[in-house]
Amino acid sequence: MLISITQLLPNLLLSVIAMTFLTLLERKSLAFMQLRKGPNKSTMAGLTQPVADALKLMTKTMMTPKASNTIMTFLAPMISFTLSLTVWYLYPASHLVTHKSLGLLLLICILATKSYSIILAGWGTNSKYALIGAMRIMAQSISYEVPMILTLIFFSIISHTLDLTAMNEKSHLTFKWSLITPMTGVWLTIMLAETNRTPFDFSEGESELVSGFNVEYSGVKFTALIMGEYLDILFMSILSSVLLTNSLGMSFPIILLFLLIRGSAPRYRYDLMMYTAWKVLIPTTLSFTLLITVVFFTLN
Repeated sequence: MLISITQLLPNLLLSVIAMTFLTLLERKSLAFMQLRKGPNKSTMAGLTQPVADALKLMTKTMMTPKASNTIMTFLAPMISFTLSLTVWYLYPASHLVTHKSLGLLLLICILATKSYSIILAGWGTNSKYALIGAMRIMAQSISYEVPMILTLIFFSIISHTLDLTAMNEKSHLTFKWSLITPMTGVWLTIMLAETNRTPFDFSEGESELVSGFNVEYSGVKFTALIMGEYLDILFMSILSSVLLTNSLGMSFPIILLFLLIRGSAPRYRYDLMMYTAWKVLIPTTLSFTLLITVVFFTLN
């Protein structure tokens, strides 16, 4: 137990540090794509900008609407951030003593639970804009969790395991690309929708929702929501690398893909996003999952 905790704490600490510098990388990348400089005043090339941003957010006054549920508006962001940190318990490192034999199932449970923290964050403020944003993200999460679960089942059947660490060590699956190529685009779409990133960032549509479910949050509470979002982006990039290539080597290119899409793709229409989930992604993932199941059982 003690060994497991001592191995988990560095993972959590390093994930938070990586998350802070991901914000700087995102701002620099967007500035490059938009032909501007971006953060460059904090020390050399703006390297301490994430620290300055963190200090500013942590010291801002936490404003709470008078008619809101005070306890809920405090607990919901903390629950969201805690769940985002909990996901890093499943980090697929081969040097860890404890392997999680049902890691994918635990991941599905954590991602499904996180949707509740968002709806509670929007409902607790007693603001119609925050509630509408929370309802939209709830509908989006429920819709895209179905093809996400089917896709994870698809990859677990190919790898013959639910353990992410075991998947990461199965680099000998040379035939895998011939099986997963049709599902790669599907998984990348689901990944963007699950992390609420462009072009599926409807929960934070500034033009129509004034920042969505987090509009009434400030200070530490707002920081917890944002940190949870970027931690999810990091972990989904690592998960995508493990699922698609059975290694951690493609994590950084997938993060760059997140940033490239945000800087180039317009926001999708909400009704088209829901149509894509229920009419395209779910039938596609279900068909491929059934097909690969039949093929593997026939061969075995």
